[in-house]
This record gives sequence, C-alpha cells and structure tokens, in this order.
Amino acid sequence: MKIAIIGSTGYRSKMRHLRDQLVEQRHAVGLATEDSYTDRELTILSDNRGLIEWADEVRVFWDQRSVGTVFDFGMVFALRKPLVVEYLEPKTIAQGMEAYAKESNQ
Repeated sequence: MKIAIIGSTGYRSKMRHLRDQLVEQRHAVGLATEDSYTDRELTILSDNRGLIEWADEVRVFWDQRSVGTVFDFGMVFALRKPLVVEYLEPKTIAQGMEAYAKESNQ
C-alpha cells in the first residue's frame, strides 16, 4: 500500500518512526514536505498535494495548531482519501483558556 504521512513538524521524529515501521511491513511511504525545506510556500503545497494524490491512505499527526496540517487535511478530504489519525495533541490553548476563565471567576 502507498501511505502518505502528514502532520505538524514538531512530531517529525514520531512520523519518521512510523515511516520506518511501515517500510518494514513493505509499504511504500512518503513524508510531507517540511516547512524548513523551502521558503516557497507554493512548492510545499504542491509537493504535499502530489504526495496525497499518490497515496492510497494518509496518516496524520496534529498538534491542533498547525495551519499547514489543516490545509493538507483539506486536500485529503477533497480527494476522498482514507485517513488514519496517528496522534492528536490532547492539550489545546482553548482548554487552558476555559480552565483559566472558570478559575478566575470564582
């Protein structure tokens, strides 16, 4: 199977570890282009679109902040590719804000 891995760059080591596991299982695997790879945003978007189009399935790691990962997810959705959520960061600024608001109004 051809598998694309997309996600927040903060999880790059987790993404590479998954890639290595999937390759051992004889899957063809591609990683999304890192933001630091190029300063040309259109190149990143085009590279990731090509990867997602190529894939039979997409795996995602998301910190719930990365706009790039949201954009890539939109392409996954539009292309109707199967998605596996590998990791979603459970802590968000929204949770912190709600906790603070509750605490500060007691």
